[in-house]
Amino acid sequence: MGKPRRSFTREFKVEAVKLVTEQGRSFAEAAANLGIAESLLRKWKQNLDADGNQAFPGKGNLPTLEEELRRLRAENKRLQMERDILKKSDGLLCQGVVMRYRFIDEHRSQWPVRLMCQVLQVSPDGYYTWRDRPPSAQQQRREVLKKEIEAIHQEFKERYGSPRIHEELQARGQNCCVNTVAKLMRQHGIAANSKRKFRCTTDSNHDYPVAENILDRQFEPVAVNQVWVADITYIPTREGWLYLAAVEDLYSRQIVGWSMSERMSSRLVVDALEMAVSRRLPGEGLVAHSDRGSQYASDHYQRLLEQHGITCSMSHRGDCWDNAPMGYLSPVAYEQAA
Repeated sequence: MGKPRRSFTREFKVEAVKLVTEQGRSFAEAAANLGIAESLLRKWKQNLDADGNQAFPGKGNLPTLEEELRRLRAENKRLQMERDILKKSDGLLCQGVVMRYRFIDEHRSQWPVRLMCQVLQVSPDGYYTWRDRPPSAQQQRREVLKKEIEAIHQEFKERYGSPRIHEELQARGQNCCVNTVAKLMRQHGIAANSKRKFRCTTDSNHDYPVAENILDRQFEPVAVNQVWVADITYIPTREGWLYLAAVEDLYSRQIVGWSMSERMSSRLVVDALEMAVSRRLPGEGLVAHSDRGSQYASDHYQRLLEQHGITCSMSHRGDCWDNAPMGYLSPVAYEQAA
């Protein structure tokens, strides 16, 4: 008498197919884990793709199927944990065994130890032997040094990087290498908290004529090409500062012109305005508002405004709110220009 034919519920078949479609398992691997034939799993997927919710109308052998369904859900949960472990330990398999042991020790409250050992390709016995081994003299020395580094880092309000912390350690009688200090800081996430440098882009101390504030914070025009606002911002790069001038249509809130340069000259703002004019071809009645910086007050920029019949408007001295829409959107201009 042969083996009894197994029966499966619709839920089991759907979950089995998800191992391939959602978990990324191959048909052979998923079928082996479930204890079924690969051809059967392929047939289930074909039926599900063809009939959707109408696939698998049969009821199956419920007692056995409930057990299989529980096993399948447990398998899905295990596969999800394996994926989470691999994602969290990105690149760890290329490093030494000790680094993997440390990862397992740090995350043993989150995932089962044996599952992490299986995913990271180390033996549980090896991990427990490593964990129960007393720390070596070098490890004890590094632990003491780490605490000293943390204390100095906090004492100087997190402003010191590895070179200055190394100098301070030397002054306190701790004989160590600057590379060791840098490595310990990197391993434990200790870094100098330096403020970003500020660059002034508005020079109001000049002898050029200054226009009236015609816009007067009326930031809601009723049509395009009625009011344009302009400003300059800066972007730090590895090769130095890059300056970006942008022109925004206040109605559509779109950047209609921009230019970039290593120098913050009148040519920077003139190029941005010329691009906006060539793209939009505005008619009469356009107001171009900016701050009262020397670039916008220059003869070069003012001649271009006069040439196209554009009325100039400038913010009050030292009042950033008069040009608030452009001040808020100037970083977006770099994204649109790029």
